[in-house]
Amino acid sequence: MSEVSVVLVGCGAPLKSMGWYHATQILHEGSDIAARLDFIVEPWFMSEAGKSSPGSAEFAEFQKTLEATRGIKFFSRVEDVPPVEDGVKRLAIISARECDIFSSQENMPSIEDITIALLMVYIEKYTGTSDNPSLFASCLKIGCHAIFLEKPGAPSVSELESMRDDAKKSGVSVFMGFNKNVSKFVTKSRSYANTHPNTKVTFLHNNNYDESPESLGECFERNSEGMLKNMAIHELALSVTYYGVTVNNISSVEADKEYSSCKTLTGPSSGKSFTDFTKLKFTIKTKDDYEVSIAADRCGGDDSVGIVSNAEGKELVRFTMPDEEDADTIKNSEERIAGAMPYFYVQDPDYGTLKRRVARAIAEGGVAEGVATIDVAVETLKVAEYLTPILMEQLK
Repeated sequence: MSEVSVVLVGCGAPLKSMGWYHATQILHEGSDIAARLDFIVEPWFMSEAGKSSPGSAEFAEFQKTLEATRGIKFFSRVEDVPPVEDGVKRLAIISARECDIFSSQENMPSIEDITIALLMVYIEKYTGTSDNPSLFASCLKIGCHAIFLEKPGAPSVSELESMRDDAKKSGVSVFMGFNKNVSKFVTKSRSYANTHPNTKVTFLHNNNYDESPESLGECFERNSEGMLKNMAIHELALSVTYYGVTVNNISSVEADKEYSSCKTLTGPSSGKSFTDFTKLKFTIKTKDDYEVSIAADRCGGDDSVGIVSNAEGKELVRFTMPDEEDADTIKNSEERIAGAMPYFYVQDPDYGTLKRRVARAIAEGGVAEGVATIDVAVETLKVAEYLTPILMEQLK
């Protein structure tokens, strides 16, 4: 199978950034990803202001090493990337750079929250929210056959819809970085439920924040788009992908009031009040007779769980991420790349699966099984915006 040529947009700081992590995983020979990293675009560290910022020295060393040993070319703008050569299939990976918003790894949020928060900070601080569609459009103009876009893709439904429409006009496929769509715990949960009639599935997402108002207030402030557009957006994407959930076909949604909690807390940086969920569990039923439950707990731990219950609500089995099967992969990643953010190692198996499926689909012209498309992302954001006021009202 031929390799896909990759343009990485947004590398960020080594050991800290999601973009750097994407590059490192592609370059690792043992990853079995049919992709070749040819170009890296880094608008921040290659700008005059960014060259003296924290992390710039590490990035400069990373750039020097890859230029010398791999022949990878670096640019500060997407527009400067050379046109794609005849016969070459090009994939752009649009990611986020790491910003200095975490001073330590204590109570470090999950990769999902960081990815979303950093995307928003990156867009607003270094390009401007209105420039995100133009960044996407620039990738369309350099001959990309496909784009891999980190979730949620854009701050609003309208922006993401515009990006989707532009991609379709250009004949470009857009895949989303919803890594849980290809997680084993999701596959196992769905498979068990499908082979056991009259069962129900709950997807639980835990984070490891301290329960103090200070810790949660900081969380609310940094993730001000709200739990459903941030932490729980992964589970909503699962509901859209595998259970056919859309705004138009939701017949009912019911919050678990005993489990859930909604609070108004003060953000430490701005002093402003933010209202959001600290815990939330709800069940969606569709007009097509599908049913799925979603739970998220900001202070529940550091795992994700698929729980299958019988019709009476008794738990039959649960599957977790990470699991014992991932132990060797995670250990090897830790030994190969020492000092990176801990969540990179935990997510390594799933992100490897995402990129392998995307690269294969581009190279062979097939379907990237289970990988969310931008259509899924649009519908997921719509569902998040639709459900938030409904669930908040139910919890009053």
